[in-house]
Amino acid sequence: MTKYTHRNGLSRRTLLKTGVATAATTLAAPMVWAQSNIVLRQAGTGVSAFNDIAEKVQGDLGITLEMTALDSDSVTQRVATQPDSFDIADIEYWICKKVWPTGNMQAMDTSRIANYDKIAGTFRSGKLTPTSEIAQGTAPHTVGFTTGANGKDFVQEESGWMTLIPTIYNADTLGIRPDLINRPIRNWSELLNPEFKGKASILDISSIGIMDMAMVVESMGEYKYPDKGNMTKAEIDLTLGVFTEAKKNGQFRAFWKSFDESVNLMASGEVVIQSMWSPAITAVRAQGIPCIYQPLEEGYRSWGGGMGLAASLSGAKLDAAYDYINWYLSGWAGGFLMRQGYYSAVPETSKNFMSEDEWGFWYEGKESKGEIVSPQGAKLEGPGAVRDGGSFIERMGAVACWNSVMDENQYMVRKWNEFIAA
Repeated sequence: MTKYTHRNGLSRRTLLKTGVATAATTLAAPMVWAQSNIVLRQAGTGVSAFNDIAEKVQGDLGITLEMTALDSDSVTQRVATQPDSFDIADIEYWICKKVWPTGNMQAMDTSRIANYDKIAGTFRSGKLTPTSEIAQGTAPHTVGFTTGANGKDFVQEESGWMTLIPTIYNADTLGIRPDLINRPIRNWSELLNPEFKGKASILDISSIGIMDMAMVVESMGEYKYPDKGNMTKAEIDLTLGVFTEAKKNGQFRAFWKSFDESVNLMASGEVVIQSMWSPAITAVRAQGIPCIYQPLEEGYRSWGGGMGLAASLSGAKLDAAYDYINWYLSGWAGGFLMRQGYYSAVPETSKNFMSEDEWGFWYEGKESKGEIVSPQGAKLEGPGAVRDGGSFIERMGAVACWNSVMDENQYMVRKWNEFIAA
């Protein structure tokens, strides 16, 4: 893969030595942590657990990063019940509602985050732009701040103490195989179209899947939710009832938990329309197989992820964790993940580690001038391609809901399990 340097001519190593910014925290020089043999255990989902990132941070900071990739429910359980099994939790914001009350994570001091002022508004005020409306569900900013160093509650304003330091986010939709469908797909309701009987799939992660279901139910005209992200028991019953009927009629080929599973289903042609995540689309396309992340009239279901620290971290290991997170927000990791189709929580720094053509394609929705490649260098698009859904503002500006943990979460999970078993 092309090795990008900062556009002003400074190399990555030079930036680390001079400091990306003269903020409260300065990144440690690589040799300091190399000599200290610092190891950080990172538990997260497969969406951002790339060996490339671990290798890069080892080279830049001398920190050894041990990544464990789990599905969303498994990483939630680990953080909630095994506090000594991780140092860093690389998790989605909805998971905060499940793990923060356990006391297994510590609040993060934003004065130690060099690029805090460059973090996107979505994670700070909740608004993409000053005039944006905040979508339904567990929006990141609603669980992103706590009252202080020992805070146990979530607060809605910037308090100086974050539950997670945001890293990436995206607008999710349905993935389709255009070569096997051969007609336009414009609505979420198509997931339950009998035309795709036995060739549809939905993900088996309740807090995410229920939101996809709600988008479908509304698209079908079956029901309009006052708040998709906080359903009543009756609304949960209605939603899962629609999908249970479809399941019994043979609509679904499978239910998946990891993007690897969704890649295999789509690449094989066993499934032609399904819930998908950005890395799955990228992986299918990298195999030379047509796959579209289809913009839909009703909008997107969105998610955001970030890094949280284990409550047990202290001393040099805690300092190293802050240095790692500062490194993560300084640009290289963001640029790498934006080639995966995500958006960096600090786009300003990520731009410095992408070519002008890549930035235009992935962020600005511009037509590509040359080849667009995956993070590992596999060709995804040729010249003249435009990103599915267009620019950052077009995609994130059309978010209808966020992945969510509801007040009736326990009831919803029980009903979800009944649906999977039906």
